[in-house]
Order: sequence, then structure tokens, then C-alpha cells
Amino acid sequence: MVLSPQDIHNKEFSTKLRGYNIDEVNDFLDQVIKDYQMVLQENKDLQSKLDESEDKLKYFNDLKSSLNQSILVAQEAADKVKENSKKEAEITNREAQKQASDTINAASEKANRLLDESAKRAKRLAVETDDLKKNTRVFRQRLQVMLESQLEVIKGKDWDNLVDEEPSTTYEDIEKVVGDLDNSSDSEVEYNDKQGDSADLVEDSPAKDDDSRKTVVIYPDGQEK
Repeated sequence: MVLSPQDIHNKEFSTKLRGYNIDEVNDFLDQVIKDYQMVLQENKDLQSKLDESEDKLKYFNDLKSSLNQSILVAQEAADKVKENSKKEAEITNREAQKQASDTINAASEKANRLLDESAKRAKRLAVETDDLKKNTRVFRQRLQVMLESQLEVIKGKDWDNLVDEEPSTTYEDIEKVVGDLDNSSDSEVEYNDKQGDSADLVEDSPAKDDDSRKTVVIYPDGQEK
């Protein structure tokens, strides 16, 4: 058991012959008591400081643990944010690629459709151009045949007799020559209508056929009928 200053102060010694001087012993004990009290106070102060240091150490250890935990939580949060950002970037990239692919496919389909329509239209125009050329050739042939037949009629003997200076021509002769001319023109037109490609010409160019069917008679006096 640790002695206290009070224990030292109350300590009593027995006396013997030729023992120590009581006053000197008491003075020494008083000095020991003072020194012992100082040591105890210092020890108490040191213990108090030690407890305070231990409390601070415990606080800093707890703070360290909290900081470490916070660092771990922050690291985990950063890893999650990084992972989420990576996933979002991948999703955005896939969506952008899909959108670009859809746009390219749509543009390609539209371009192919326009090309097909243009090709069909060009083909149709080529066919129509060929038909037009064909009908033009037929019309030219018919017009040429009609004009040649009219020229042959004009060069005939009936017209020679009609324009003869001798007064032997009668109204019946003139009417006969005109009738022969009309019959010749009708027969040429009927012959041309029987050709293989003339039906398309009649359907496509009715105005031209009507003009080609007209018969123009030129009399010696320059009048037309």
C-alpha cells in the first residue's frame, strides 16, 4: 500500500536508549512529507496530462478512422461515378451509332428509290421518244405518199385536158377530174391506215391525221376547194 503524507506525519517511533534525536527525525520527516507531497502532485499532474493525451490520441485515432472511412466511401463513390459514366458513354455511343446507321440506311433507301424512279422515268421517256419517232416516220411516209399521189394526179392527162386551150371542156369533165382526185386521195389514206403502226399514230396525233386526210384541189385559176 502506498504511503500518503498523512501516514508519514502520523507515524510514531518507539524510543530506546541512545536512539536518534527526536527533533531531527521530525524535521526530516517534515521535509520528506513536503517532498513526497510535491512528488505526488507532480505524479497527479502527469497522470492528468497523460489522460488528456490519451483522450486526444483516442480522438485523433477516431478521426483517423473516420477519415479513412470517408476516403473509402469517397473512393467507392468515385468508382461508381466512373463506372456509371463509362456505362452512360457506352450507351450514348451505341445510340449515336444506331442513329447514324439508321440515318445512313434511310438516306441510302431514299437514294435507291430516287435512282429507281429516275431509271424508270428515263426508260419511259426513251420508250415515248421511240414511239414519237416511230409515229413521226409513219406520218412522214403517209404525207409523202399522199403528196406523191396528188402530184401524180396533177400530172395526169385529165388535168392536161382540163387546162387545154380548146373550149371542149365541160362542167361534167371538171367534176369528173375533181372526183377522181378525191377518190385517189381517199384510197391512199385508206391504204396507209392499214399499215401496222398507223393505229398508234391515229390515237396519239388525231389533229395531224385530220390534216393529212384533207384534200386540197388547186384549180387553174389559183383557187382552192
